[in-house]
Amino acid sequence: MNFSEIRKIAFVGDYLPRKCGIATFTGDMHSSIATRFPEAECFVVPVNDRAEGYDYPPEVRFEIDEPDLESYRRAADFLNFSNTDVVCLQHEYGIYGGPAGGHILALLRDLRMPIVTTFHTVLSEPNADQRRVLIEIAALSARVVVMTERARSFLRTIYDVPDSKMDVIAHGIPDVPFVDTDQYKEQFDVGGRLVALTFGLLSPNKGIENMLRAIPTILQEFPTFVYIILGATHPDLVRDQGERYRLGLERLARETGISKHVIFYNRFVEIKELTEFIHAADIYVTPYLNPAQITSGTLAYAFGCGKPIISTPYWHAEELLADERGVIVPFSDSVALAREASSLLRDQSRRAVMGQQAYQLGREMIWDRSAKRYMDAFQGTRLGRQDQPFKPLAVRTLAEQQAELPEWRLDHLSRLSDATGMLQHATHAIPNYAEGYCTDDNARALMLTVLLEELGQGEAKVDRLATVYAAFLQAAFAEDSKRFRNFLTFDRRWLEKIGSEDAHGRALWALGTCVGRSRRAGLPAWAAALFDSALPSILETSSPRTWAFGLLGIREYLRRFGGERSASQVRDRLTAQLIDIYERTSSEDWPWFEDILSYDIARLPQALIASGHESGNSRAVEVGLHTLSWLVRVQTAPQEHFRAIGCNGFYRRGQLRSRFDQQPIEANATVSACLEAYRFTQDSHWLVQARSAFEWFLGRNDLGQELYDPATGGCCDGLQEDRINRNQGAESTLAFLLSLAEMNLLESTLATYRPAP
Repeated sequence: MNFSEIRKIAFVGDYLPRKCGIATFTGDMHSSIATRFPEAECFVVPVNDRAEGYDYPPEVRFEIDEPDLESYRRAADFLNFSNTDVVCLQHEYGIYGGPAGGHILALLRDLRMPIVTTFHTVLSEPNADQRRVLIEIAALSARVVVMTERARSFLRTIYDVPDSKMDVIAHGIPDVPFVDTDQYKEQFDVGGRLVALTFGLLSPNKGIENMLRAIPTILQEFPTFVYIILGATHPDLVRDQGERYRLGLERLARETGISKHVIFYNRFVEIKELTEFIHAADIYVTPYLNPAQITSGTLAYAFGCGKPIISTPYWHAEELLADERGVIVPFSDSVALAREASSLLRDQSRRAVMGQQAYQLGREMIWDRSAKRYMDAFQGTRLGRQDQPFKPLAVRTLAEQQAELPEWRLDHLSRLSDATGMLQHATHAIPNYAEGYCTDDNARALMLTVLLEELGQGEAKVDRLATVYAAFLQAAFAEDSKRFRNFLTFDRRWLEKIGSEDAHGRALWALGTCVGRSRRAGLPAWAAALFDSALPSILETSSPRTWAFGLLGIREYLRRFGGERSASQVRDRLTAQLIDIYERTSSEDWPWFEDILSYDIARLPQALIASGHESGNSRAVEVGLHTLSWLVRVQTAPQEHFRAIGCNGFYRRGQLRSRFDQQPIEANATVSACLEAYRFTQDSHWLVQARSAFEWFLGRNDLGQELYDPATGGCCDGLQEDRINRNQGAESTLAFLLSLAEMNLLESTLATYRPAP
C-alpha cells in the first residue's frame, strides 16, 4: 500500500522520560512507526503531570499541562496549524485532567484532522463520567484501536461502538532473540539459581504480597529459588503515600524469613535492560488482584520474550494465556501460586515447550508488525474507510457560543482567610473580625479548594488555604458528641457545644469531597477518618437540608470507596427519609418537601438526583427532577432571568413569596442542582437553567446589577429591592466561586457538551 498521503503523524499521550506504562508504549510506537516509515514525519505531544515538565527528546514539539483545560485547546491549535495529517491518541483515564480525564475532549473537539485512538482501559462497569467520556472520544475518533478481543466486545456491547470502526492490534513488544537464561543470570548475581520475575510500577493492585507468601513453600523443594521484583513504586503512590507499599513488602519478606530469596530493584528501567532481566528469568509471574485489566504491557513483553507465565485471571491474561499458553491461578491464592510455580520449576521440558510456543506467537506482536497495522488504520482514515466519513467541526458563530466565564481571582478568598480559618463577614471588602468564623463557611471553602485543585488552580496558595480550612473542621469536631461546633469567636472560643444540624451536614459534604476528589498528600486519608467518625450522627438529625448535604457528601465519599457498606446504608436511609417527607407534604400545586421555600433549597432535589443516580433508585431521581423543575419555574422571572426566593420572609405555602433580599447561596445551589440534572438526563434544558442562575451574579437579575466584583474577587451579600448589599462576606463570595468552579467543571467534564459530529 502507498502511504505517501500520511506525511505528518502526531502522537498524544504520556511520553518518556515520564515513568509510566503509557509513556513507554507511546515511545515504542513512535519509534517503530518512524523507523518503518521514514518518509512520514512523526512527533509527540505529551501530557505533563508536574509543573516543571520533563527533559523530553527532540521529537516532542508541544507539551500539555494535565490540569489546565486551556492547555488542551492550545495543543489543538498547534496541531491544526502544523498541518498534521492524523493524530494518534493514547487514552487512559488517569493521564488527562478533569473528571474521568474529560479535559482531552477539549483538544479532540477542536482538531481538524482524523483521530485514531488506542483505548488502554475499557471498563465493564464504568461510572457515568467514564462512560460518557469514552463514548465521546470514540465518536470523535475516525478509528479506535483495542488490544484484545474482550476489549472489542466491551466497546460494542457497553459503549455502542460499531465493529466496523474498531481494529484489534495486540500490545507491541520488542523483537528479541530466544535465548538461554543462564548467560543473563550471571550479570544479576543469580547464576545457578531458579529465578521468578515480576516487573512494572509497584502498587497494591499488583498482588506481589501473595507471591511472597508462596515462597516459603517453594523453598522447601527449591532452596536456591529467588524472586526478583523489578520496578519503581508508581509515582502517584509515592506522591500520596511515599514508599509505604514497598516497605510493607520488604517487611513481609523479613517476617516470613525469605529476605535472602527476594531481590528488589527499585528502578524504572529502559527496554534494553528490561529485556535482559526477562531473559534471566525461568518463569514470569503476574499475581494481579483485579480482573478488570484489559491490557498489560508487562505480560505482553514477557510472553513475547518466550517466558513461561503464571498469572491470575485478569482479562488480558485469560485471553493471552488460553489453551495452556500459560498457567492461570485464582486471585489472592498463595497456595496455588506455590503449587504451580513448583510444578513449572521441576519440569524443565514443560517450561521450554511453553516458552517456545509463547515466543512463536509473540512474533505476531513485535513492534514492526504493530507499526504496519497502525499505519493501515491511519491510511484508512485518509481514504474515508472508517465507519462514518470524517467531518471537520463547523466553526460556531458568536451567538452559538456561551459567554466567556470570568477569570479566576482569589484575592478576596485570601483576604478573608487567616491562620485560623475563613472569617464569616466583611464590611464592603474589609474582613470583619468581630463576627469570627463558622464551620459552614470553612466547609464550603474546603470544598472550593478541592474543585480548584481539580481545575488545575491548586497552586501553593490554595494548598495552604486547604490546610487551614481542614484544620478548622478538625478543631470544630467534638469527640464526645460526634458533632461539629459551628461558631468560633475571633479569640478562638467556641460559642456552643453542638453546632447546627446544617453545619454538620456541610462538614460531611466537604470531607466527602476531599475523599472523593482530592489528590493532595494526606488530605483524603485525614478526611476519610473524620468522615467515618462524624457520619453516624447525621441519622440523629431532623433537617431535610442536613440530610441533603449529607447525601451529597456520601456521594463524593463513594467516588473513592464505592463498596463501603455503612456509607451506602446511611445514603439509602437518608434518601428514603427525603422521599417520605416529600410524599407526606407535597400536593399537585406544591410539589415540595416542606411548607416553605427557604434557604439553600435547590440542594434537596440535587441530593435526590445524585443519590438516586448512584444507587439506582429511580423514585429518588423522579422526585428530584420533578421538584427541581417546579423550583426552577418558581424562581424564573417573567423576563426569563433567575429570581431567587427572597430571605425577607421566604415563600410559605399559600402566601405571597418574598422577592428580596435575594441571596447568592440560592443562585449557587440552583447552578449545582441544574448541572446535576444535566449529568443524569443529558437534556440541554438544564444547562440553560444553570447558566441563567450563574448569570444572576453577573447582572442578569431584577436590578440589572452585577454582584460579583471583579476588582476584589469578592461577591456582594445580596440583592435588595433598590440596591446591592455591598458587603462581601464569606458565604456570598464562596457561593460565586463555587458556582464559577462548577461552570468550569462543566467544560472540564465534557469540554463543551456539544454533540460529537
